[in-house]
Amino acid sequence: MAVPARKTSKAKKNKRRTHYGVKSPAISFDGTTGTFKRSHHVSLAEYKAQHPIKKN
Repeated sequence: MAVPARKTSKAKKNKRRTHYGVKSPAISFDGTTGTFKRSHHVSLAEYKAQHPIKKN
C-alpha cells in the first residue's frame, strides 16, 4: 500500500480545495409562464407539450 513520503501542508490542502465551493444555479426567465426556471431544464407548464398552468 502506498504511503505519502511527507505530510500534506495546510496551504497545499487548501489550494486543492479551492474548487469545492457551492455555486448558485443558473436561473433564466420563462416568457411563456412568466416565472423563473433553471437554464436547460423543462418548465412544468410545457412538459410533453401540455399546458396545465395558464398565464393570467
